[in-house]
Amino acid sequence: MFRSGFATIIGEPNVGKSTFLNTVLGRKLAIVSDKPQTTRDLITGIYEDADSQIVFIDTPGIHHGQTKLGEYMSEAAVNTVRSVDLVLFMINAYDDLKQENIEILKRLQTAQTPVFLIINKIDAIKDWRRLQTAVDGYKAVFPFQAAYGISALTGQNVDNLIQDIKATFGEGPRFYPEGSITDRPESFLVGELIREKILKMTSEEIPHAVMVIVDQMKLNGVKTTMGIHASIVVERPGQKAIIIGHQGTMLKNIGTAARLDIEELLGTKVFLELFVKVEPDWRNREYYLKNYGYKPDRS
Repeated sequence: MFRSGFATIIGEPNVGKSTFLNTVLGRKLAIVSDKPQTTRDLITGIYEDADSQIVFIDTPGIHHGQTKLGEYMSEAAVNTVRSVDLVLFMINAYDDLKQENIEILKRLQTAQTPVFLIINKIDAIKDWRRLQTAVDGYKAVFPFQAAYGISALTGQNVDNLIQDIKATFGEGPRFYPEGSITDRPESFLVGELIREKILKMTSEEIPHAVMVIVDQMKLNGVKTTMGIHASIVVERPGQKAIIIGHQGTMLKNIGTAARLDIEELLGTKVFLELFVKVEPDWRNREYYLKNYGYKPDRS
């Protein structure tokens, strides 16, 4: 019997949702960094073996948004719960019981979708009694179907979790062609790889204020080099200056690091051109949120 279904991964920022997805797929699909709100979009990752296909949805961290972009990201994550077969609610193993997580669980109560509690980063745990107290607190407020301790970073217990996810799904079709990894276009993945390098090389307000738009991807010459033109969008001239750096050194370093990952993704040589432009307060402006694909245009 071939089993299939959809599972959404939700939780606060920086609990390891994207790392988990990459570990399950055995390759880098979702970008990761130590900055909150690294994931901004819903990212589909397709796991398949001989008798199953699991479509994972990696979501932005749920938080109290301070911008319209932040509000949209949290709503997009919660809304996935009603359209999937299983919810993976992920927490950090080393955190105490958090009111923010309890509030998220309250929002899940009306969905009537099975929920697994995923306790991530157990490889970093020393005080198991404290962890048990936190887990008991969550179990007291929500009827989880099951609970699992894993390490998305090391892969500990991930295989067992996959087997139990498969067991919850009934017989179903192959939703995506065999060999598919994601339904996201290459241009989206390229933009994310560029943004990841910015997140890792900058600090303070820069990571939150940056958006990357891939303006053009085109094979050059005898189709051996992919020419890519991308725009890095920031909110203030001072942020632009930081991204460019002294005599363009920061922008060059970002481009060099991103190009290596993009070449691995595309399997071809890449010529990458990066440009930086300022769009004031774009994270709070409906026009830009729609233009950059964060918010559907219902007009």
